[in-house]
Amino acid sequence: MRIGGIGESGDGGNSDGGTGDGGNGGGDTESSAERPGLRGRLRRAGKYQLLVVGTAFVVLVAGVAVAVAVTGDEDGEKCHEVPASVRALADDPAAATKALDPGDELDRISSASHLLAHGAVCGDGARVLGRVVDAGTRATGPGKPHTAAQARSAYAVAAALSGEEIPAGLAPGVARMLAEYVVDAGRDDGFGGNDATSPVALPNEALPDKNGYTELGRFLAPDEVHTRFEYDDYDANTDMKTLVAELAEDPEAFAVLYDAERANLAAYLERLTDEGGDPDFRPSPADRRSGPTTWPDNDLQDLAGRVGTLMKHRANHTRDGTISDLDAFDRSVREHTRGTFRPAEKQLKTRLPVGDIADRPVAGPVRGDLMDGREQLFTVLDRWAEQRHIPDRRASAMRQLMDDFYVRGLWLR
Repeated sequence: MRIGGIGESGDGGNSDGGTGDGGNGGGDTESSAERPGLRGRLRRAGKYQLLVVGTAFVVLVAGVAVAVAVTGDEDGEKCHEVPASVRALADDPAAATKALDPGDELDRISSASHLLAHGAVCGDGARVLGRVVDAGTRATGPGKPHTAAQARSAYAVAAALSGEEIPAGLAPGVARMLAEYVVDAGRDDGFGGNDATSPVALPNEALPDKNGYTELGRFLAPDEVHTRFEYDDYDANTDMKTLVAELAEDPEAFAVLYDAERANLAAYLERLTDEGGDPDFRPSPADRRSGPTTWPDNDLQDLAGRVGTLMKHRANHTRDGTISDLDAFDRSVREHTRGTFRPAEKQLKTRLPVGDIADRPVAGPVRGDLMDGREQLFTVLDRWAEQRHIPDRRASAMRQLMDDFYVRGLWLR
């Protein structure tokens, strides 16, 4: 799969008050050697060397012996054969997490690469690997927060596949992982720099300060560990823009990412006040520039930008021939889309785990042109504003800022 660029903003909803919570990039012109993800892999190449015997070798992954074999497919092309020991991980979430977890010090960061980073995979192996990713990074059930091991595993997967060509069958599983961490995957470090000192943020780091602010996002559940996909060090780094661009080539993966953003929007809106503000905001005499709408405005801008960026990738992949039949691609996306998401009619005060956002129940089938992302966002926003009696001035301002950043995500290169 060719590589484009994304990773910037997020969305959610249910008309009967069900569950839920709440860019740019693209068109990179630099050489592949200049991409951050590849730099990290080149740096790691000297550190992690494997003993190769013929065409098969053994990798020790968190105590799991994994035989990695290279064989040929029906056309005689070389491909990676997924062994039975790895296939078993797809049905054993605890073992999958253990196999992917790079550890507190990232000393096993190469494990995810050995498991997943294969340009061609034989038979149904790529889809099996996608199930391993999903099993190893997903929360143990509804209402359950992510653990440190799961959060680290998600980071390791993103680091292993950043800048890589992802087999079609693997792409939906990786997209489901990003949907599971939709708030974390949507954080944008492009404007404020990256000061993350670890690939995970512990629950105490997500607690709001005295003004009700946390850099990790709004309306976060207590006791949850968050993945800092923006973390970058010598041995590991992620490039979320190129990762999402690569995933967007696959219609099923595209649908998963698009659903997650739309679900996140509904979940976010239903937690705002009747004035469209942050209920956790506490005014500070020392900071008169911030108000109850400051961070909601930023979050909604980022979310709309991410949806716009998805649509940019669709256009870019069509222009360069990666998507050869746009009508067929769009039909497939619609077939894989779960439906539409609507915010609750009344403000919700619950704080749900991030993994529950993209899994919220749908409110019904998608109406209108699914690929008109701006219209899909505005339909949700306008209905929410009407049902909640949001002041016209505030609703118009929210609409405009989302419009601006949707267009920005669609066109910015």
